[in-house]
Amino acid sequence: MSVKIQAVKGMNDILPGDSDTWQFFEETIREWAASYGYRNIRTPIVEDTSLFVRSIGEVTDIVEKEMYSFEDALNGDKLTLRPEGTASCLRAVIQHNLLHAGPQRLWYMGQMYRHERPQKGRYRQFHQVGIEALGFAGPDIDAELLVMTASLWKRLGLRNIELQLNSLGTSEERARHRDALIRYLEQHQAALDEDGKRRLYTNPLRVLDTKNPALQDICNAAPKLADYLDDASRAHFEGVQALLSACDIEFSINPRLVRGLDYYNLTVFEWVTTELGSQGTVCGGGRYDPLIEQLGGKPTPACGFGMGIERLLLLIQEQGVATPDAAPDVYLVSQGQGIGGYVFQTAEALRASGLKVQQHCGEASFKSQMKKADASGARFAVLIGENEVGAGEVTVKPLLGQGEQQRVKIQQAAALILQ
Repeated sequence: MSVKIQAVKGMNDILPGDSDTWQFFEETIREWAASYGYRNIRTPIVEDTSLFVRSIGEVTDIVEKEMYSFEDALNGDKLTLRPEGTASCLRAVIQHNLLHAGPQRLWYMGQMYRHERPQKGRYRQFHQVGIEALGFAGPDIDAELLVMTASLWKRLGLRNIELQLNSLGTSEERARHRDALIRYLEQHQAALDEDGKRRLYTNPLRVLDTKNPALQDICNAAPKLADYLDDASRAHFEGVQALLSACDIEFSINPRLVRGLDYYNLTVFEWVTTELGSQGTVCGGGRYDPLIEQLGGKPTPACGFGMGIERLLLLIQEQGVATPDAAPDVYLVSQGQGIGGYVFQTAEALRASGLKVQQHCGEASFKSQMKKADASGARFAVLIGENEVGAGEVTVKPLLGQGEQQRVKIQQAAALILQ
């Protein structure tokens, strides 16, 4: 007996039942993004490894530990399964000169890959929605992204998601803060954990993002980046806050919020919940003005965010959000000799009227077919026998205990079901 082949650890199948909720989520995303004027872009899953090294940063956990990278056996190219979507989106924008036509509002949805320890809501193959607004310099686009996400939570029926904000300023302001932070952390070097010591000189800002409880007092007392911002950076951040307040969007300032990618500047944000354990971030992003030039394009302001679909679907489940019923409207039951063509024509006529129709296939008794109709969750059964065929009719039978069955012409059946 051969051994069954299992899915790769951390890369999961999405089965019927679960996929119904995925489809509800995906359809909501498409309508939501379009309502704000964002257009869809789709990029390859595999990219040149250097794209992510240049964009994410060489000294980051993603590049150092988590990327699925390999060498093409045919030509030796160094390739990587995309660990996030922004870099791929910008590579496509630069390659195809999309900014030549002016600022762009783009969105995407798809698989990402990171080799990290699988845990609840976090997997090695995971799915993200990304929104990127390119060519907009002012705080209004930062605020638009946050108003957008707040509206998405309402569309999805989600609650108890809180917005945290911070400003990372410019690279010059961060450099001044970095020097002060390194001097401060050197005084506490003996107390730092392994990650903290490794990042002390390469990425000290990420030390402040530690989840280690033993380091919280040290991090809380560290120099604040906000104290190193100049007037322009402060004004930008205050502008974002003013627009959010005008839209009645609640937020808190988190001075230790830095995000995990090197390309951010000015506004950064996370939407967090306490209902998913310690891994509470469901959406995060911010402004990344230097990145397009860094990837070979012309200097262009940019802002965006990503959200993990698995995390949001888990929250939908945890909060008991009702999602649309995926059951068919009609289960089509038939019995008799030589009526197959009529049955197929009826099914197609009902579908053309906008109904979801599940047609019984294969030999089975009338009783067995009715059991399957009840189990399908359909609201109606449409019954076809030799008598119905002879009269050019069908019998419409309610399945949820309301109303009497009626025999009507095919043209009337859809109207009866839809009323």
